[in-house]
Amino acid sequence: MPKFFVSPGAAEGSSLVLTGDNARHARVLRLRPGDGVTVCDGCGTDLRCVVTDIAGEQLRLAVQASGPSASEPPVRCTVYMAYAKADKLEHVIQKATELGAFAIAAFPSSRCVSRPDDASARKKLERWQKIAASAAEQSGRGRIPAVRILPSFEQAVLEAARCDLPLFPYENERTLPLRAAVRAAPFSTASIMTGPEGGFSEAEVCFAQQANMKICSLGPRILRCETAPLCALSAVLYEAGALD
Repeated sequence: MPKFFVSPGAAEGSSLVLTGDNARHARVLRLRPGDGVTVCDGCGTDLRCVVTDIAGEQLRLAVQASGPSASEPPVRCTVYMAYAKADKLEHVIQKATELGAFAIAAFPSSRCVSRPDDASARKKLERWQKIAASAAEQSGRGRIPAVRILPSFEQAVLEAARCDLPLFPYENERTLPLRAAVRAAPFSTASIMTGPEGGFSEAEVCFAQQANMKICSLGPRILRCETAPLCALSAVLYEAGALD
């Protein structure tokens, strides 16, 4: 069944109207009166609707039922990824959204090669949010993950450390494997913090450790910066039962 995202305020009442890109997408799908569609408020609520009328640039729908989206994971996991070169962060945003990330945050670290200025960062952020929205629609998500930019590594760590399960994968860690970290205790919120192409510095790892992040290993192989967060995210969601 086709799925459309609208703003939370537009999803109230017994009827609603699709316009703009949603209406154009509906025309591409050749929807007709009587066809069923799903409309989501982007915050975890799905509405089962029926097309009642198509006029010009508008598609009118009648809401038949609403409820929590069945596609959302039981755990809220946020991915924190340091700035990376080229389109690697775009790739992670798209795939993390498909897997079920609750939110995604980008931040600078000492070994980042890519360091966008404020104007460039705002432009990138707009594109990143569109990528998340498109991936959420394509994968049938019940919410669109918020994509944010944090001003510093330190702020990213302090925010990520507030989760029940704050994971900090590090290639030189040999004591705590990811599986043991994930299975240590029940959790309803999680964070995954990964570095740029050159990884984290020893000083950054010490700061994260002092903030009570769980420094863990992703195994004996060195993963690319765009692979590590998706590997850890998959493990967290698997343990939470989100892949059943």
